[in-house]
Amino acid sequence: MNVRRSAAVLAAVAVFGSVAAPAAFADDAKPSPSTALPSGLYGKGDPKFDGVFRQSYALLAQHTEGVKPATKAVDWLTGQQCASGGFAAYRADASEPCDSKTQVDSNSTAAAVQALAALGHQDATVKKSVQWLKSVQNQDGGWGYNPGLPTDANSTGIVIGALVAAGQNPAAVKSQDGKSAYDALPKLVMDCDKENGAFGLADPKSGKLTPNAAATAAGVLGSLGKGLVVSPPKKRETSAPKCAKPDTAAQAASNGTGYLLDTLGKTDDHLIGASDVPDTGGTTDTVVALAAAGQQEQAKKSAEWLAKNSADWAKQGGPAAYAKLIFAAHATGMDPRDFGGADLVKQLNAQGPAPQDADASATADADEKKDDDGGVSIWWIIGVGMVAGIGIGFLYSGNRKKQQP
Repeated sequence: MNVRRSAAVLAAVAVFGSVAAPAAFADDAKPSPSTALPSGLYGKGDPKFDGVFRQSYALLAQHTEGVKPATKAVDWLTGQQCASGGFAAYRADASEPCDSKTQVDSNSTAAAVQALAALGHQDATVKKSVQWLKSVQNQDGGWGYNPGLPTDANSTGIVIGALVAAGQNPAAVKSQDGKSAYDALPKLVMDCDKENGAFGLADPKSGKLTPNAAATAAGVLGSLGKGLVVSPPKKRETSAPKCAKPDTAAQAASNGTGYLLDTLGKTDDHLIGASDVPDTGGTTDTVVALAAAGQQEQAKKSAEWLAKNSADWAKQGGPAAYAKLIFAAHATGMDPRDFGGADLVKQLNAQGPAPQDADASATADADEKKDDDGGVSIWWIIGVGMVAGIGIGFLYSGNRKKQQP
C-alpha cells in the first residue's frame, strides 16, 4: 500500500496497496506523447511517481514465480541508482548524475533492494543502497518517505524488508540514539480501546495519527521482520490476538493483526475504502500481512475474494497490481497462474520486455507492444491538506478517487 515525497507532508508508506506517494495523480496518467518510455521499463503509464517501485515489484514477483526477468529490465532498474546509493521514484535521464534536486526516497530504494537482492549478482548495488538507508535512519529508529520526514509505518516496514533481504538484522541497525526500527514501530500503534490497536497514519498538518489499514499491514510486516514476499506459514493461528500495550515489536504486530481481522470482519473478506467502494489494493496488502502473522484462514478467504474481484483493478493498476496479487497468492498457497481463472504471471510478463525464459508467443516485448493493462502508481501519496490511506507499497488504501495498486 503508501505516501510519496513532499516536505510538506508526512509520508506514510510501500508492501505491496498500501505500496505510497506526493500530490494525487490519475491512474490512467500517460507520459507526454513526445516522451518515449524506456524499453526495459514495465508498464506504459507515466513513471514519474512510481517507475522504480513498479519495476522492483514486477521483477521480484517474476523471480518469486521462477521467471528470469529480461536483462534490460534489470539493467534499467540498477541504472536508476544514484551515486549515493539511494533511488528516486524515476529519473528520465539516468546518465545525468543525481544532485540536490533529485528526490531520493526510502520506499523506492527499499523496493529496489528487495528485488535486486532476490535476483542475485547485484551485491555492490544492494550494499550501496543499504548504506544509504542506514545513513537516513531517523533518531527514533524508523524511516520517513524522504530523508528528514517523520517516521511512518509504511516506510519503516518496507525498509525492514530490504534490510532482511540484504542479510541484515534490523534490530542491529540503530540510530545514533541507539534506536532500531523495532523501537520505532510500537510508537505508531494506537490505543486498544479506541482504535483497536491499529497502526496510525499521520495527518500532514497536525501530525495526529489516524487508524489506517494500509499503514497497519505495513507495520505488521515490518514488526514481524518480513518483506514483500511471504511464504505460507507453517504455524497457523486459530484465534484472534488480544490487544495490549505495544511494549515490543511483537506485541505491535499482534495488535495490528487484530485490527486487520476486525476490519475485515465487517465484510467477512475485504476492506472497504472511500464511498463504500471495495479497497482491492488494501485487501491485497492485508492478505500478505495476515499470512505473515499466521492468520492463514482469513488470509485465504480474502485472497479468494481477490481472485474473483481483482481483474479490473489489476488491469488499471498494471505491473505493480499484478505483482501484488502474485505476492498475495504466494502467501496463501494459491496458484498465481490460475488465480480466479487468470494467469497473473503471464499478465505481468506482458507488461514489459519478455523474460529471458519466456515463450515469445506468450509475452510481448516492450519494444513492440505494451499490454493495455499498463497503469500508474503502486505507492500512494499524501498531498498537502489531503490524507490518503495506503499501504506496503506494498500497502494500499482505497481512500482515493480511483484505486491504485
